[in-house]
Amino acid sequence: MNAPQTPSPSGVQPATGYAGDISPDLAWAWVQSGEAELVDVRSDAERAWVGFVPGAHALAWKQWPGMAMNPAFDAGVQALGAGGKKLVLLCRSGVRSIAAAQRANELGLEAYNILEGFEGDPDGNAHRGLTGGWRFRGLPWQQN
Repeated sequence: MNAPQTPSPSGVQPATGYAGDISPDLAWAWVQSGEAELVDVRSDAERAWVGFVPGAHALAWKQWPGMAMNPAFDAGVQALGAGGKKLVLLCRSGVRSIAAAQRANELGLEAYNILEGFEGDPDGNAHRGLTGGWRFRGLPWQQN
């Protein structure tokens, strides 16, 4: 994982191998303005059980069970980035989305990792969703 750095005036933290790290709030602002596409790289099971962002593109980086690489990831992310928009990638805690952003970058796309992910880091009791993340920040989400 990249060490936290001070964001530039644009709100983007420098990163190695992809366009940068951004806050959930900046990612949402970019999506709302039409500047970026939100790509949820969590597994189908995570989105079904934990919640999802309405309108996000579901494209698993790894798939449950077994967390095997998704063979459709490359084609899917290339299709989403074909229009030249930024891609903002979301996972549970901002780790898998780094690997997915690096792969998207290798494919020639402008991809950003969303810091904190959907659920954020665990707190002192190993509970997620209480110290950061998309849901904690009050951004749009739903649960089945």
